[in-house]
Amino acid sequence: MKFLNLTRRTEIGANSYYLEIGGHRLVLDCGMHPKNTGEDALPHLKAIAGRDIEAIVISHAHQDHIGTLPVVMRQFPRARVFMTQGTAEVGSVLLHNSVNVMTRQREEIGEAAYPLFTHRETDKASERWRWCPLRQRISIAGERASQRERDALTFEFFEAGHVLGSTGILLRAEGKTIFYTGDVNFDDQTIMQAAIFPQEKIDVLIMECTRGDHAKPEGWSRAGEEHRLAEALGRAFDRGAGVLIPVFALGKTQEVLAMLYKFRRHRLLPEFPIYIGGLSSKMTNIYDRRTHTTRRQLPRLQLMKEVAPFILNEETIRDAPLRAGRVYALSSGMMIPNTLSNVFARRLIENPQHSIFFVGYANPESPAGVLREAGTGGEVALDPDKPPQRVRCHIEQFQFSAHATRETLIEYARKISPRKIVLVHGDPPAVEWIRAELHTDLPKTDVIVPAPGAEVEL
Repeated sequence: MKFLNLTRRTEIGANSYYLEIGGHRLVLDCGMHPKNTGEDALPHLKAIAGRDIEAIVISHAHQDHIGTLPVVMRQFPRARVFMTQGTAEVGSVLLHNSVNVMTRQREEIGEAAYPLFTHRETDKASERWRWCPLRQRISIAGERASQRERDALTFEFFEAGHVLGSTGILLRAEGKTIFYTGDVNFDDQTIMQAAIFPQEKIDVLIMECTRGDHAKPEGWSRAGEEHRLAEALGRAFDRGAGVLIPVFALGKTQEVLAMLYKFRRHRLLPEFPIYIGGLSSKMTNIYDRRTHTTRRQLPRLQLMKEVAPFILNEETIRDAPLRAGRVYALSSGMMIPNTLSNVFARRLIENPQHSIFFVGYANPESPAGVLREAGTGGEVALDPDKPPQRVRCHIEQFQFSAHATRETLIEYARKISPRKIVLVHGDPPAVEWIRAELHTDLPKTDVIVPAPGAEVEL
């Protein structure tokens, strides 16, 4: 049983992992780094060049987990590709959007390798994806497997509570079990319900560490945080502010729209216009289509119909007036240059009338992370090609992460008490905190922080 971390650094980047188990070779996830470009945006695929990969199993459709799937499929054309139907629907939209972004970047930054794949290749790739139901053992050949099967390699998807279609992946072979959490949330969100993960004996746990360097605030509850957001919006509207909320197109947009729906329905706030981006609207339509086929809160809520957001795109964002009493929930969540949230932020950060509300994770080195750290009164360059700006707008932060708290991650690890734990998907301080905590709490468990590109014998 072997493991190879294909993510280039210990970070939240181009997540991808190679596993060799029971004589079979497979890849878990194949993401694109949200900040890097060209070769640096890819997983370290040269480390597995020439190996016969039989399967690629995708946990969910965020860019950092699925963004280079067509590239990996091209390199390993015989590999079967497995995911949930929700992930397939979202993933196809995301990858086509990625082609558009890379094509634009080829001209803007002179990245000759872009686009890494085409629309046609994305369509051809998606035709080979196999949709798998939750809680059903599937063989590596793509067939339903018997519950009594112990020797052949099988996998099973478990709901991860992160975004639509997200899963943890349980692998079984030769009487051994490996569980990969993917991105997980053990608490209910506004739409997504908490993860339902296996409680059986696990030999090896591959666990994400996103929030390892942030303690859960004392007394925090999602209901309380929603109320705090509603009050902050009310104060902003009272002083004539427009409010920018940087969001991820998948997951965070839909959660924010559901919160804004609740605020209006419960009359915590008056009616107010809401704006989202074009990619966000496509993702929200998928959420609406799958309302009755997925486990979720507010099961009857049709976001596009009942919240009725206005849609902005790359052209209209530059001309859209910045008005009081409006919420602009725009991607990207990390405010990458040339995205809607970045373009819009550069228009408002020097104006003390307006506000930016952060509601989730942002890489500390991303424009969103830099802006959060600078705060009101600081100076930032949100786009490296533009001059720095003085931050005069109001900045507030809220905790609506779609990732598990470090406390619930530790609790789950304690509960299943695996023989080995492999820590992935976290910046170094986050990984180190969880490693130290597990070392103390589970002294009989071997806790591994896999060096990128180095093969680990499990």
